[in-house]
Amino acid sequence: MKIKYKLLISVSLITVGIISSQTASATDGYYSLAYGTQNKGMAGAGIAWYKNSLINGNPASLVKLGGQYQFGVNMFSPSREYTVTGNPSGMPNTFGLAPGTVESDSKMFFMPTFGANWMLNEKSSFSVAMYGNGGMNTDYAPKNGYGTFGMPDADTGVDLGQLFLNFSYAYQVSEKHSFGITAIAAYQYFEAKGISTFAGMSSDATKLSDNGHDSSFGMGFKLGYLGQLTDKLSVGASYQTKVYMSEFDDYAGLFAEQGDFDIPSTWTVGLAYEANENWVFAADFKRINYTDVAAVSNNMNFTSQLGNDNGSGFGWEDINVYKIGAEYAGIDTWTLRAGYSHCDQPIQESEVLFNILAPGVMQDHITLGCSKVLSDKGNAVHFAFVYAPANSVKGYNQMDPSQIIKLEMSQIELEIAYSF
Repeated sequence: MKIKYKLLISVSLITVGIISSQTASATDGYYSLAYGTQNKGMAGAGIAWYKNSLINGNPASLVKLGGQYQFGVNMFSPSREYTVTGNPSGMPNTFGLAPGTVESDSKMFFMPTFGANWMLNEKSSFSVAMYGNGGMNTDYAPKNGYGTFGMPDADTGVDLGQLFLNFSYAYQVSEKHSFGITAIAAYQYFEAKGISTFAGMSSDATKLSDNGHDSSFGMGFKLGYLGQLTDKLSVGASYQTKVYMSEFDDYAGLFAEQGDFDIPSTWTVGLAYEANENWVFAADFKRINYTDVAAVSNNMNFTSQLGNDNGSGFGWEDINVYKIGAEYAGIDTWTLRAGYSHCDQPIQESEVLFNILAPGVMQDHITLGCSKVLSDKGNAVHFAFVYAPANSVKGYNQMDPSQIIKLEMSQIELEIAYSF
């Protein structure tokens, strides 16, 4: 009966997550800064620290975690705006924007998370986790009767939501080494509004804008390794393949490769050092390969129509992400955490026009977190707070160089979880 009850809880929480999924998370580009409340408190550092691995961590770490459930909610508040400086030139074959500053109206998002880990025996485990990616939701209201790209009374923006279900198996091959593999099932939805102005640049203007939400499904895999180098020093590594998604057919005239929007591959390596029974320090290096996906990485291209293989994308580059974090467990039933993360800028200065729709310009994140054990069975509540100071990218309007476009973003985030 206990097993049936636990499985019912798992299925119920996953279903709630699917129904209420939104794009919501502090971001490295549009990847989440971290997955899971404990890991977020350390700014995502901890690929080699098993205690923070339940929600999309290193799958090799799960065999050391023991039987555990965790569910939580993430509250994310981004502030996005763009500023256009200079009047349109009015020259032939140019496309100028109305000068001034416009803020995105979408400023609060919620995302549930869930994870469960079962020990199959002393050397192997199986887990399920649910989480989301975020960072590409915008909603710009009309200004002076016109949308961002000149459509009368048009709201302008995009809405991208991504939800993942991980199924992981971990095996401890020896006392100091373990490996893990994760099967990733992915669901995403997308909507674009107010960009019909670019119909003349599209391979199919009926599949460019204002077609409501379209859905996409796909699969990928993740491999992980965790090793104990010394009694105090551990090493971790993981590689996640590109997640191959079905196409957004309703936006085949927008995204390069006829609506294809796969999810980029990533790899991470890191170290964790247990200085003593109270202190742990972690450092990770992560690579996100946005150039895996043409719709994300293609530069603006005036020689190929939108939706074609070489059609314009957002011009994002691959980025390196550097994370450090610390954990202190020397206060009775409390554990305290802090972290810092810095990533390269994915958006090129020459690609600011289209990125009004997706201004994922954040580079720095400062985090704090804590956990409070509530019972002798290990039940605990976890908190994480993320602050990302304002950052901006500025460049010329590719379709009217007399104007300068500045993209700016800042964000705060609070996540709460309960584990038992």
